[in-house]
Amino acid sequence: MSTPRTETAETAETAVRRPARTYSRWASLIVLCAGALMTILDGSIVTVAMPAIQNDLGFSRAGLAWVVNAYLIPFGGLLLLVGRLGDLLGRKRMFTAGLAVFTAASVLCGTANSQALLIAARAVQGAGGAMASAVVLGMLVALFPEPREQARAIAVFSAVGSVGATLGTFLGGALTQLLSWHWIFLINLPIGVVAWLAALRVLAPERGTGLRDGADYPGAALVTGALMLTVYVIVGSGDRGTPATLLLAALALTLFAAFALRQARTARPLLRPRLFRSRLLTGANCVQILMIATMYGFQFIGALYLQRVLGYDELTTGFAFLPAPVAIGVLMMSLSARAIGRFGSYWVLLAGLVLITGGMALLSRAPAHGSYVGDVLPPMLLLAAGFAAAMPPLTGLAMSGAREEDAGLASGLFNTTQVVGGSLGLAVLSTLAASRTDGLLARGAELVPATADGYRLAFRVATVVAVAALALAATALRSRET
Repeated sequence: MSTPRTETAETAETAVRRPARTYSRWASLIVLCAGALMTILDGSIVTVAMPAIQNDLGFSRAGLAWVVNAYLIPFGGLLLLVGRLGDLLGRKRMFTAGLAVFTAASVLCGTANSQALLIAARAVQGAGGAMASAVVLGMLVALFPEPREQARAIAVFSAVGSVGATLGTFLGGALTQLLSWHWIFLINLPIGVVAWLAALRVLAPERGTGLRDGADYPGAALVTGALMLTVYVIVGSGDRGTPATLLLAALALTLFAAFALRQARTARPLLRPRLFRSRLLTGANCVQILMIATMYGFQFIGALYLQRVLGYDELTTGFAFLPAPVAIGVLMMSLSARAIGRFGSYWVLLAGLVLITGGMALLSRAPAHGSYVGDVLPPMLLLAAGFAAAMPPLTGLAMSGAREEDAGLASGLFNTTQVVGGSLGLAVLSTLAASRTDGLLARGAELVPATADGYRLAFRVATVVAVAALALAATALRSRET
C-alpha cells in the first residue's frame, strides 16, 4: 500500500523541478546604462542653469560654486570606498541603494527653496551617485566575460556616458529656459523610479565576499578623507590663495601616505596593493586623468567661448553642442567594438588620442570674431570622433587588469580618476583663461578679444595635455601582442 504524498513533499518536488530563473544580460546592460546616465547627466546639466539658480536663491559668486562642489566632493571622494563595498556586500545591492539615494536627493534639490537645503541635497545626491556609478563597470565585466561581447557592452556603456555628459548641456538649457531650473533635478524622479524597479527585477542577485574580507574601517576613513580633500583642493583652487591651497594639498598627500602605509601592514586591506601592480590598470587610469582633463577643456571652455565670445544664449549653446553626442553615440555603437576586434585596443586608443590632440590644436586657433561652422564645429567633430575611439578601449584595458573579486574596486577607481581628471582640467584651464583675460584687460584690451585670447591659451595647454596622454598611452599600455 503506497503512502500518500503530502502537500509539503509535492511543493518541495516542484521547487526542485522548477528551472532556475534566467536573467537577460542585455536587459541588465540597459538598466545599468539608465542608472549611470542619470548621474552623468547631473554632472553637466546644472552648469547651464547656474545663473538662474543664483538669481532665484540669491547665491554670491563664491557661494554658487558650492552647487557644483557639494556634488563633486562626496561623489569623487566615495567612489573608491563604495566600489570596494560593492565587492564585499554585493554590487546589485550597492547599485540599487545608490539609485534610491540619488533619486530621493534629486527631489530635495528640485524643491529646495534655500541655499543651505540645495547644497545639502546636492551632497547627498553626490553620495548616491557614487554608490550607483562605482560598481557598474565591475558588473559589466562579470556579465560579459567573452572579449568580443565585452567590447560591445563597454562601447554601448561608454556611448551612453559620453552622450549623457554632453547632452546635459543641451537639456540644462532647454529645461531652464522652457520651465525652470527646478526641473533639471525633478526630471530624475520618473527616470530614477523606473530604473530602480527595473534593477530589482532584471539584475541577477549576487552575494559579496563579506565585510570580513576587507572591513578596514580606519583605512576607509583615510582614503575617503584624502579623496574628498583632493577634489576640494582642485575645485576651489581659484578661490583660495596659494599658501592655503598648498597646505591643503600637503594634508591630502599625508592622508594618502597614511592610507598606503596602513594597506601595506593590515591583514585585511580595503585596497589590495596587488591591484596597482597591473601595468594596464595603472597606466589606463593615468591616461584617463589626462584625457578627461583635455575633454573638460572642450566641454566647459568651449561652452564659454560660444556664450561670451560668439554671443550665444543657453539654449543655442545647447543646440550647438548636439553634434558631439550624436557623433559619439553613433561611432561608439556602430564602429568601436569592430575596430577593437580588428586592430586591437592599443591601436584604436592611440588613434583616438591623435584625433583628440588634433581637435584641441584646431580649437586653440579660435579667433575673437570667429564662427561656429568654421571655427567650432570641425574641431568638435574631431574631438567627438577621438573620444568615441579612445574611451571604450581605455575602459577595457583598465578593467582587464583586475581580478573578479576586485572588479568593483577597479570600477570605482576608474570612475574616481574621471572625476579627478575632470576637476583638475576644469580648475587649471579655467584659471589660466581667467588670468590671461584679466591681464589683458588690465593693459587696456577690449573685453571680447581678451576673453577669446584667454580661451585660446586654455586650449593650447589642453593640447599639450592631450599630447602627454598620447605619449603615456604609447609607452605604458603597449603589450607584446601589439
